[in-house]
Amino acid sequence: MSQLPQRLVAEALGTGFLLMGVVGSGIMAERLTDDVALALLANTMATGAILVVLIAGLGPVSGAHFNPAVTMAMTLRNHLSKSDALAYIAVQAVAAVIGVWLAHLMFDVEMLQASEHIRTGPPQALSEGIATFGLVFFIFLGLRFRPDGVAWMVGLYIVAAYWFTASTSFANPAVTLGRMFTDSFSGIRPVDAPVFVFAQILGAGLATLTARLFDRNVSE
Repeated sequence: MSQLPQRLVAEALGTGFLLMGVVGSGIMAERLTDDVALALLANTMATGAILVVLIAGLGPVSGAHFNPAVTMAMTLRNHLSKSDALAYIAVQAVAAVIGVWLAHLMFDVEMLQASEHIRTGPPQALSEGIATFGLVFFIFLGLRFRPDGVAWMVGLYIVAAYWFTASTSFANPAVTLGRMFTDSFSGIRPVDAPVFVFAQILGAGLATLTARLFDRNVSE
């Protein structure tokens, strides 16, 4: 694995571009259609596509976490030291907000915003727990059995989870943080975000434990 400064730059770039993909495509979709389903589809496809590119390109450098829940899971499995994990998470959080601001600037909207998009209630929390569980679980299975397919697995999983979860699958505390700062299609009210983050961390922790069942090859 690369030296820590290189890995942190990769995590910053990846997280920033991920948020530009999520928020920018949401703004574009809102401008081009009044059909909410079509706007969500456009947002979904852009997010899944950018994830494949970012993981394939930056995975060899930093592991392509771009997600504090994934970083936490990797640390629990001893793939990353605690000090490196804290640095990853700090960079992810800052880059997420910067990515949102850059998306706003590209579309000539007010850079500094606070979302008023309501996302609250037990179904939303359950959705985030399930979405993050699936994401982390299938990352571990991909690393174990299909390491060259992880980028596609993650991208396709998020595309699917956008549609089978009530929350549209944030599945990422850094993404949740960033989306607090956009009052566009993809935003989330700051008051709703802590429950999302709690559910995401819980889902990631359960997925990490469950993935241990597959440490041995199924053919053994």
